[in-house]
Amino acid sequence: MKHKSWFVLAALALVVVVGAAALAQRGRFRQREFRPEMVDRGGVPVWNNDERFKADLFTFVRVRYSSHGGGWGGGWGGGGWATDYPDSDLNFSYRLHELTALEVDPYGKIIELTDEALFDYPFIYVIEPGRMLLEEAEVTALRRYLMNGGFMMVDDFWGEAEWANFYREIKRVFPEFEPVELPLEHEIFHIVYDLKMKPQVPSIHAWERSGLTYERWDATEVHYRGIFDDKGRMMAIVCHNTDLGDGWEQEGASREYFKEFSEKWSYPLGINIVTYAMTH
Repeated sequence: MKHKSWFVLAALALVVVVGAAALAQRGRFRQREFRPEMVDRGGVPVWNNDERFKADLFTFVRVRYSSHGGGWGGGWGGGGWATDYPDSDLNFSYRLHELTALEVDPYGKIIELTDEALFDYPFIYVIEPGRMLLEEAEVTALRRYLMNGGFMMVDDFWGEAEWANFYREIKRVFPEFEPVELPLEHEIFHIVYDLKMKPQVPSIHAWERSGLTYERWDATEVHYRGIFDDKGRMMAIVCHNTDLGDGWEQEGASREYFKEFSEKWSYPLGINIVTYAMTH
């Protein structure tokens, strides 16, 4: 990985035994203009998985969604659904492979909500939903996916305006379910790594500029909210006023940032979330 030879993830040496995926992952990536194996990995190793488990690989799936302005906002270069790509996805997949017993796809996927292939994967990642504006077909597909056993992690949006936008969109998906603040005592903060606080991870640029863990004046308090179905199963975790993905993406950019945020918070909580999603 880029500039990563000078550190070791000593604090993340725990090997996690995680059950096989709750949903079979046999789908083939069908994104028309994109092949993840062609992405510049920036030095992130490629590994081989046991052929016996190739139908049960954990795949980090990033969702490509519609946003304000029409179409898929953000493009490939940044902003919206593509923020932190590809380093975030590649680094996190590598750490899952390195630190857990999961068989992990080294490439990951980008999938649209309306693609039937979505149902081949039990875990999806939605980033920067502060400008997300779902089409009706996407609303229907996301509800169907989550109600049928899928799990969604939402990450990296800040402040009250972006929360209001996300809240409006998720209420279109689940008018009957309310996002619920997760207490620190919740299992998701302790299932693998025992976190002593709910972490707030800023982008590396915001942190280097201000030294603060929050990026906006109206985003000082971090929130982790769960969305539960009528049987009490958590279908989604919503990470608001924090940016776990930047801790994955920027793990090699700064020794100080890595030690303070990537190693201490972003990877442990990310592994906790995936473990929880795959075992509940």
